[in-house]
Amino acid sequence: MSRLSLNAVLVSTVGLAAMLPAEAGELPNPLEDEDYLHDGAPDPKLIELGRMLFFDPILSGNRNISCGTCHDPSRGTGDDLALSIGEGGEGFGADRHSGRSGVTGRVPRNAQPLYNIGARSYRAFFHDGRLEPDAAGVFKSGFWSPAREHLPEGLDSLLAAQAMFPVLSPVEMAGQKGENPVATAVAEDRPADAWDLLAKRLSGIGVYREMFREAFGSSKVSFVQAANALAAFQAVAFRSNGSPFEQTLRDGEFARLSDDVWAGIDLFYGRAGCDSCHSGPLMTDHGFHAIAMPQTGPGKGHGSDTSYWHASGFMDRLEDEGRFRVTFEKEDLFSFRTPSLLNVALTGPWGHSGAYDTLEGIVRHHLAPQASLEAYQGTELPVLDAVIEQTGKGSKLIFRPVNPARRNAFDRRDTWVQTNVRLTNRIAEANDLEPIELSDREVGQLVAFLESLTDPAMRDRQDLIPERVPSGLPLQPPPQSSR
Repeated sequence: MSRLSLNAVLVSTVGLAAMLPAEAGELPNPLEDEDYLHDGAPDPKLIELGRMLFFDPILSGNRNISCGTCHDPSRGTGDDLALSIGEGGEGFGADRHSGRSGVTGRVPRNAQPLYNIGARSYRAFFHDGRLEPDAAGVFKSGFWSPAREHLPEGLDSLLAAQAMFPVLSPVEMAGQKGENPVATAVAEDRPADAWDLLAKRLSGIGVYREMFREAFGSSKVSFVQAANALAAFQAVAFRSNGSPFEQTLRDGEFARLSDDVWAGIDLFYGRAGCDSCHSGPLMTDHGFHAIAMPQTGPGKGHGSDTSYWHASGFMDRLEDEGRFRVTFEKEDLFSFRTPSLLNVALTGPWGHSGAYDTLEGIVRHHLAPQASLEAYQGTELPVLDAVIEQTGKGSKLIFRPVNPARRNAFDRRDTWVQTNVRLTNRIAEANDLEPIELSDREVGQLVAFLESLTDPAMRDRQDLIPERVPSGLPLQPPPQSSR
């Protein structure tokens, strides 16, 4: 269908004919089958294999966490936490804690939503876009990634390439050196060995061997195949285009949306200028922008600031410089990928660091980013009851609980950047989003529009969770009724 003119829509909507901004543009076309990988219809055997792998802890170094732990289909494909508690954690959602064995820290960025992640239009993954197509043809894999030349050939898509990386993160899925062979391979910068070890695990399970054979027509199991299957599953499982807004784009039933929603649409595509970044069917320009988002938690260890190190004794840097650490272009400092807004009401906490726990809060931040950063009071992060740190003795690594006398110093990393004026000034100075004044009513109208982007079928997809997985390990996560 042709695109709907916003002017035409508003003229046709009772009570809103007078609300016609001169700059009103066109509403996006809704997504169709051809907009997705496999034209929206991967092989069912590939999907089922991907489904099992997604919820099976077999892919983690210590066999204790799955993709679904932090991307729970009953929690907006996230985990309800600003920053996930990954490898070594126990429990689910807001009840997840550091576990009996302890964790080395928090995952430094918010778990990204998976809705429509199988759309072909995605051209970069992760908050900083460090995985993207290799336009220069440098690597045989076809992708520019942290693994560089180690990323193997045969990956069907950018989404499949993305699935290669969470298993390599010590804090997310791999674990720490010496705990298991996968973690040791990762720590020694042998990613190919880590992937091969995981593939060997899968090939040692008869049910998986048969599922790989049926899906790929070969008895040989590789992690590239696993990644392709995971991508196929995600492309179908989290495809979402049934929100009231998208239904209206399809059938023109304008009365489906309330006057407040239409007023929010008018603001979004008009005076508020939200569509300058949140454009197209996925409501993202797939670009990177610095909007003075507060940093919570330990960051990615970027920058040259050593103030925390000197104050605490922990040899850590705590800034997160975002896209800059991929391109090293100054204009990319503190820039992060524009998220899709489809189902955004389900995906909090919001921001790359999970800084805001209400949809209104993140909207208001966009109205005056620098002032919002300065006034930010932080968000509550769950206490990590058991924390371990790496120490050395000769050539052997030792992981032991953080000395209780140093625990307060360790915990200060959660707020260090945000309470350091010099560091927050760096974030503020990089901001490229101009402030805009909106009334409380207009903010409410924008929120009403964002809520109209929720597909009712996506509110709870725990039906995706299988009854069991081929490894026989406990499901991650189990259905809500079993938690």
